[in-house]
Amino acid sequence: MKENIKPCSRPRVGLYSAGLKAYWAQFPGMRERLEKYGKFVEEKMTDCGGEVHNFGMVEDADTGLRAGAFFAERHVDIVFCHNATYVTSDSVLSVHQVCPAPVVILNLQPAPQLNYAKTTTGEWLAQCAGCSVPELTNALHRAGIRHHVVNGLLGLAENPAEAITDEVSAHRPEARRAWEEIAQYIGAARVKRALRGARFGYLGNNYSGMLDLYSDFTMVQAQTGLHVDILEMCDLDQVLAQVTQEEKAEKHRQVQAMFQISGDSDADPLARKPTEAQMDWSCLVAAAQEKLVRANGLDALAYYYHGAAGNAYERLQSGFIVGHSLLTARGVPCAGEGDLKTAVAMKICDVLGVGGSFCEIVIIDYENGTILVGHDGPFHIAISDGKPILRGMGLYHGKRGSGVSVEAKVRSGPVTLLGCTQTHDGRLKFIISEGEAVNGPIMQIGNTQTPVRFSRTPDAYMDAWFAEAPTHHFALSVGHNGALFAKTADLLQIPYVVL
Repeated sequence: MKENIKPCSRPRVGLYSAGLKAYWAQFPGMRERLEKYGKFVEEKMTDCGGEVHNFGMVEDADTGLRAGAFFAERHVDIVFCHNATYVTSDSVLSVHQVCPAPVVILNLQPAPQLNYAKTTTGEWLAQCAGCSVPELTNALHRAGIRHHVVNGLLGLAENPAEAITDEVSAHRPEARRAWEEIAQYIGAARVKRALRGARFGYLGNNYSGMLDLYSDFTMVQAQTGLHVDILEMCDLDQVLAQVTQEEKAEKHRQVQAMFQISGDSDADPLARKPTEAQMDWSCLVAAAQEKLVRANGLDALAYYYHGAAGNAYERLQSGFIVGHSLLTARGVPCAGEGDLKTAVAMKICDVLGVGGSFCEIVIIDYENGTILVGHDGPFHIAISDGKPILRGMGLYHGKRGSGVSVEAKVRSGPVTLLGCTQTHDGRLKFIISEGEAVNGPIMQIGNTQTPVRFSRTPDAYMDAWFAEAPTHHFALSVGHNGALFAKTADLLQIPYVVL
């Protein structure tokens, strides 16, 4: 794969350490020691993908106000309070009354256990990260400031020279779990930054009658920060005329490298080996689709066209699936049938590096206890089980026209479904569920299909899923990402449910 067409920015992460100013004169060297811990946290957060803005030590209400201004000026996406020792809550509250970014308090104790026989008062205070956390959460709660706490060990790989006890804890589960949580919050902040001001193209219209897909563009922008750019088929047709032979040839090279070209299906007479003319047209349209994306600076696309039989735009849309799969693989997720909400779910998955393929229920396999999920396109090639297959389709079921479609399945292993639906009161809602993609049989009909097994039976799972009033499409990601998606929803202040 080439690089993404429009790479995402790194999230801006605010960080400060918190301690009590009165301690510095009482215990010489403590402040410097705690600042070293803070520097370690900064380096680890940078390794997690954050652009870290470290204010340093907040030690009273005055430095808290300065820290809040520091973070606000830098437009950070999230602020971590490294609670290094006891600190009065007025110091911390001051930060977050100035800067409105989401708050995460880090209760990361340096040593797994004190050397009780040798521990001084100063040594205890350098280790007591959790002492003031209840006070901080109480103050933030009473001020109406949403916040989270990560508890665990600091995760040092080497023992500091000034340590009285063994502070090496990088190998311990308490440190690994804490840093996994921190990385998830940084990933969620990456999504928040990626959506804020992102341009989602809306080409054509919804599939008529699919009421669950319909969305208010203003509502989506208000709740996610993304902008919807309404496009017409004539916009695509205009750039189609500008495609060069070399650009079309480059798409042919990409298709040959990334797809397997099918023969005729043994089962379905509609699924045939793509003709040279079909392949050439799909590559021409794919080149035009990339031009359209670049010209409009798009981060994602929802699309569908249904026109009169035999018109030029109908022929144009017959070549959509290959190009939209190529775009999806390069950081511009494309959702069919005009499903803007699922485009949001796909973009979230893509920003987090876990795929995000356009899916719906295909069929239930009661013998194997699986639900097959997929669609007639597009497909996220980066999470494919081997090379996806291109099939020529005699018709697109339920739609006008014919063309080339993608047949593939997501590789076996843990997967997570992320659905984005809309409630009766006009709020977006995420539906999150983890399962296991298994290597079962699929149909040879030019559709993507992945057998997924959940912890409950198919019927029990669907009972719970359908009760949440989902949109019938969703994004399929690789890995168990429930906690990651939940943190993302929380930072976006979008309600969610985990099945």
